[in-house]
Order: sequence, then C-alpha cells, then structure tokens
Amino acid sequence: MTKDELKEKIKVLVKQIYNPDTLSVNTDTDVTLDAPKFPVLLKFPELKDIIVNLLTDQYEIFITDIQWVAPKPTTFRVVLGNGEPFMLTYSPRSWIAQIEGKKYYLLNLNEEESATEAIARMLAYGVTEEKPGGTETPEETPTETPAAEPAAETDTTA
Repeated sequence: MTKDELKEKIKVLVKQIYNPDTLSVNTDTDVTLDAPKFPVLLKFPELKDIIVNLLTDQYEIFITDIQWVAPKPTTFRVVLGNGEPFMLTYSPRSWIAQIEGKKYYLLNLNEEESATEAIARMLAYGVTEEKPGGTETPEETPTETPAAEPAAETDTTA
C-alpha cells in the first residue's frame, strides 16, 4: 500500500464516519448538563440569598453539599469544601447560622459579618476545637504540688 492509497482510504473512512446525516442531533436522547449542583436551592430561593450574603455569588467553589436536615424549624447543613459543616436555620424573624457551635442571628449586620469571618476561618483552618477542661493538653498540665497542711483550727470562742 502506498502513501496515496492510505490517504484515500482514510478520506473515505472519515466521510463514512462523519457523515452529516449521522451527526444530526436527536432531541429525544439529549443529555442536559444544566442540572443544578445544589437542587435544594431551587426549592428554597431564600437560602441561596443567605449563602450568597455569607460567601459570594461564587459559593459553588467553596461548598460541596447542602443537606436539608429538619423540616421544622427548617434547618440546612452546609458542607464546605474542606468537609467542615455549618448549620443554617430559618426562623420567622431571620436566619440563624450556627458555626463552630456559636449562633449568629443574620438579621443583625454585625453578626452577619462575624458569621462570614467564622466561615472564612473554617475554610482556612478547619474547626478549632477546645478540649474539655480548658485548652491545655495532659502533657501541658503542671504537676500537682502537694497541698499545704491545713492549719490547726483554733477555737475563738471565749
């Protein structure tokens, strides 16, 4: 087989495979790639507004999952990209964000800003856990010194 014959065979095969009739799009079998990443946001559009306020309109980069946890009070678990969750609860007056165990009432601007900072801290460092009984680990606790002998009680009644 010569070089020219090979070229002709390839041209014929390409025309057979890429025939415009075979490339026509069948609308019955179309696959849509427009499926939302978080379908719960379609059901609760107010939740999307709160998430945009707490993060940005590019929240999809930072969130891996949004789970509907409880129907009353309507509570959602938002899982961040590093696997750390925080809770958003709807109340009639405002949304409540529970981040690292602390509640932030998002009606107040200063608490909304504090919640945003807490989420940023979670994204940067993960959850900061306090150990029970204080922040010292057992290796850091000072050795106990024996207590001084109690002084002998003196009777002050005359």
